[in-house]
Amino acid sequence: MTQVFNQNGEAVPVTVIEAGPCYVTQVKTVERDGYNAIQVGFEEQKKPQRMSKGEKGHLSQIGVPMLQHLREFRLREEEEIELGERILVDVFEVGERVDVVGTSKGRGFAGGVKRYGFRGGPKTHGQSDRWRAPGSIGGGTGQGRVWKGQRMPGRMGGVRVTAQNVRVEVVDPERNLLAVRGSVPGAKGGLLVIERARKSKELTKRRGEQGC
Repeated sequence: MTQVFNQNGEAVPVTVIEAGPCYVTQVKTVERDGYNAIQVGFEEQKKPQRMSKGEKGHLSQIGVPMLQHLREFRLREEEEIELGERILVDVFEVGERVDVVGTSKGRGFAGGVKRYGFRGGPKTHGQSDRWRAPGSIGGGTGQGRVWKGQRMPGRMGGVRVTAQNVRVEVVDPERNLLAVRGSVPGAKGGLLVIERARKSKELTKRRGEQGC
């Protein structure tokens, strides 16, 4: 993370992301596959010998480098993308809203206070060791059991997290860098998926005008 200054001279916290180059490694259509989508590859494999023969054959037929990460994205009917096309960071614009998907940092085993923000017990009235305890987890009468999904201590982090409606602040086509406002899920060097924001006000307004 770092910061940039906007036109008003305000410091804006941003996260710098290496967003490309990516390659279109497969195009799926309604006629052949039942839906419209593309498969996108990112980051050239440093040790191609570790890839399977199927992966090597799939990429060599297209004429793209041996890529390490492959992900699929749905397409709208009006969008047309060719196989083997190179996608750069210039597909984004400053001010655009995106969703950033990543894997959060693993925190290991954590208690209820850290994992869910529980308040804990009081320090007074003889509570010598209940300060960070979760308290009661179920009734002794009535249902007489612990409800499924009860928030309790356990493994924290290491899950898929989406930062929604994040604003794009900087687009650097020369270095394939993208800066988005605020933080994004995961540790440094982690893999991120950047998609069109699903809950942006502009997109919602456009859908309302089209009657969707």
